[in-house]
Amino acid sequence: MTTTDIAPEVHSDLAAKANRHLWGHFARHGKGITPPIITRGEGVTIWDDKGKSYIDGLSGLFVVQVGHGRKELAEAAAKQAETLPFFPLWSYATPPAIELAERLAHYAPGDLNRVFFTTGGGEAVETAWKLAKNYFKVIGKPSKYKVVSRAIAYHGTPQGALAITGLPVFKQPFEPLTPGGFRVPNTNFYRAPEPYHTDIKAFGEYCADRIAEAIEFEGPDTVAAVFLEPVQNAGGCFPPPPGYFERVREICDEYDVLLVSDEVICAYGRIGSMFACDDFNYVPDMITCAKGLTSGYSPIGAMIASDKLFEPFNDGKTTFGHGYTFGGHPVSSAVALANLDIFEREGINDHVKQNAPAFRATLEKLYDLPIVGDVRGEGFFYGIELVKDKATKETFNDEESERLLRGFLTPALFEAGLYCRADDRGDPVVQLAPPLISGQKEFDAIYEILHGVLSEASRLL
Repeated sequence: MTTTDIAPEVHSDLAAKANRHLWGHFARHGKGITPPIITRGEGVTIWDDKGKSYIDGLSGLFVVQVGHGRKELAEAAAKQAETLPFFPLWSYATPPAIELAERLAHYAPGDLNRVFFTTGGGEAVETAWKLAKNYFKVIGKPSKYKVVSRAIAYHGTPQGALAITGLPVFKQPFEPLTPGGFRVPNTNFYRAPEPYHTDIKAFGEYCADRIAEAIEFEGPDTVAAVFLEPVQNAGGCFPPPPGYFERVREICDEYDVLLVSDEVICAYGRIGSMFACDDFNYVPDMITCAKGLTSGYSPIGAMIASDKLFEPFNDGKTTFGHGYTFGGHPVSSAVALANLDIFEREGINDHVKQNAPAFRATLEKLYDLPIVGDVRGEGFFYGIELVKDKATKETFNDEESERLLRGFLTPALFEAGLYCRADDRGDPVVQLAPPLISGQKEFDAIYEILHGVLSEASRLL
């Protein structure tokens, strides 16, 4: 019996155990709700415990860059586990962590040469904010602790990262949060206010200048950092307008504020380059990353900092009092190195850059549906915004979104053979981020499923 040919009684037993003991992440639980059980992956395809296959249109969760079933990544993990399964980086080092740190510094722009390992993206964001606050205290500016981020943006679940997140509904159950998080407008040009709705460059300047305005309002002597994703995830893939990041960099330099490029999703080829800040031509002070670093074969994250930020801690006595037991885990580090070998050997970054226009063009064919208001994104990272009225851009209310997304689209897309995300963190969208090995065959298959299900949604509405 294979993992894709599970006997009915075994499936029933797994479902019962899940319902009784498994607490899902961001998941609803209750009578009649049993999570789909995914048992295997190969390339861009996943299978459930009943043997049905699906296109992995979200790379797991923006993670499985080089596809499922890569034996050399499993072998890299096994080999390292046989040699040294674990040792912490608390005043010690391991060869895989050293080699990976050097490699990431090589890929990173500017003087971002110092790599602090975590086990995931939220921890990387938490680390970046703690470093920003600690850095300014060490150099004699202790009042600088606040962070500016964007509306609807998601930056993680730890208390600090959650305070940076711009989604009130996610934050309210856990308040009071870490103090110091403040919001500015995001770069959703589809919803740009007048008079900027017809000039994307002017809209970008408007959005960037709101950051300067927020820093002035809070007081430049109190603001430590600005956290921005290259392409904002929550809300449905908001790319930066032309000139946006150049202006943000100028603002941060003017007010002595650190620019953090939160690339937990966008790094490692999702937009094209190893780091998406290179795709949009800016050099941050820190990069936070995770997900695609190992293509999900083992958990790891990282905060990459500039030499300037490390310098105050390089005096032989000053310590950055922060760390994680499993940060830079030797097995995960070995898997990350093997994953990056695949990137280089197979030209994954160039593949994304060459095929991204075809992915965009294929998805833009969905504009013939009355429910599709906007198709936006970059690289292999796209959102499709759904509307009630294309002419007026009227969106759905909360009750309608509930019926549309959870009541129909999520189960209908999955049943049709496509795993992706129907999301209402902001206006309703369908998000797509297939493995970076995908090509026109996969784009067409995704399009056909989307077109059929969204056509049905239009008729139901």
